[in-house]
Amino acid sequence: GTGVDISIRELADSLKGCIGYQGDFKFNVSKPDGAMRKLTDISKLRQLGWRNSVSIERGIKDLYAWYLVNKS
Repeated sequence: GTGVDISIRELADSLKGCIGYQGDFKFNVSKPDGAMRKLTDISKLRQLGWRNSVSIERGIKDLYAWYLVNKS
């Protein structure tokens, strides 16, 4: 984890931008609370000096680039 919380909508928008998807997403507005938060507590790791070196956006881009090279 990075200690940064993003919503499903923010994640979907990041994926959309990375892969060049031009369509729209439909979210179930009858469930406005969405998924429960799953933010990992990294305070102990930070106390030990650990810092993430890859942002969520960079990780998405790198994973997608890897996928394009390795898909069969």
